[in-house]
Amino acid sequence: MDKTPQTLPRQSWTFSNETNSEIRRAAATGIYDIRGGGAKRRVPHFDDLLFLGASISRYPLEGYRERCDTSVTLGTRFAKKPIELKIPITIAGMSFGSLSANAKEALGRGASAAGTSTTTGDGGMTNEERGHSTQLVYQYLPSRYGMNPDDLRRADAIEVVVGQGAKPGGGGMLLGQKITQRVADMRSLPVGIDQRSACRHPDWTGPDDLEIKILELREITGWEKPIYIKIGGARPYYDTALAVKAGADVVVLDGMQGGTAATQDVFIEHVGQPTLACIRPAVQALQDLGMHRKVQLIVSGGIRNGADVAKALALGADAVSIGTAALIALGDNDPKWESEYQKLGSTTGAYDDWHEGRDPAGITTQDPELMKRLDPIAAGRRLRNYLNVMTLECQTIARACGKSHVHNLEPEDLCALTMEAAAMARVPLAGTDWYPGKPGF
Repeated sequence: MDKTPQTLPRQSWTFSNETNSEIRRAAATGIYDIRGGGAKRRVPHFDDLLFLGASISRYPLEGYRERCDTSVTLGTRFAKKPIELKIPITIAGMSFGSLSANAKEALGRGASAAGTSTTTGDGGMTNEERGHSTQLVYQYLPSRYGMNPDDLRRADAIEVVVGQGAKPGGGGMLLGQKITQRVADMRSLPVGIDQRSACRHPDWTGPDDLEIKILELREITGWEKPIYIKIGGARPYYDTALAVKAGADVVVLDGMQGGTAATQDVFIEHVGQPTLACIRPAVQALQDLGMHRKVQLIVSGGIRNGADVAKALALGADAVSIGTAALIALGDNDPKWESEYQKLGSTTGAYDDWHEGRDPAGITTQDPELMKRLDPIAAGRRLRNYLNVMTLECQTIARACGKSHVHNLEPEDLCALTMEAAAMARVPLAGTDWYPGKPGF
């Protein structure tokens, strides 16, 4: 009798079950996959960096006796009224339409309680958001949905969106099931019909025209409001340089881990660069123009905790922005709704359901009954707590590195665990003084 052990069949790495499932879905439907959230593939990220705490060569600060400041001022270049924030963590633009009115209110409440700003997103400004946001940034997008001069003046800053991390070069989507009468009225759209935003602004074709548009926005707002330019993580050096030359006060840089309400899965996973790869080229552009710290840099895309914040600041950012993490803090994708997520064909933590309009948590929906599940006051408190924890974590790391302000963190405080992270962040591989591409090597 042959007792030779049986060799188990090996599954293909190239044609995995997940890949094969998508091929079958595409073959059956003839349409590409649309989903929300950000990239799911593993790319080099902040986890691949470590801080070098102080010992003898650097002197740490006492946590409860020595101050470590976290304040940041945004828009100091030209604006008469820069944004003054207590913490270097802001809330990214997420539209009313994508999010419920209760969610927008909760974001305003939580951000204001923590001493920071929130951002409107595509689709215009709601009274709930404006009424509960101490500092509100108004997004000016290619769609122009809900845009009007009065709301531009009501805002505390204006963010001209040229690109987004999840879909650089692509426009936004809002599926018809989320376009209620109120959303339709704000966007001048028919109720219940899928909407796709333009991928480029209709009144400029290049950086020279962008400069004219920025001047127009400054004239409308009396030169009071800071003007942000938001770019996706595609060509961060050149895009940052052109934004600065066009007259931006602030550059917002969004890497591929940034989320979205809805776009093609192929965009989310295959267009743009990791956040970690984008920061140093953008900082280099600012330094080459003599504008680092004069034009502020906000980094977004996959920020989850105070360590991520500290690492982004150490690499040269002035602040960070969070979107997905803020929604989770409000209560989205909570395991208590697992059975209902499964009914949608999703699961807790998949973040595939945001475009469907049936979010059980009441956050990414316009359904009146589901919206009632989100208490904006309680959700705002959760967001405030989360922002406070992130800030304390960032302070703790800064003190351990001997810094009296989180902006004093620097690349010399970091090392990398992988060759890829070392090359992207331009910090030494752990245990060496070398990184790939280092001048002189």
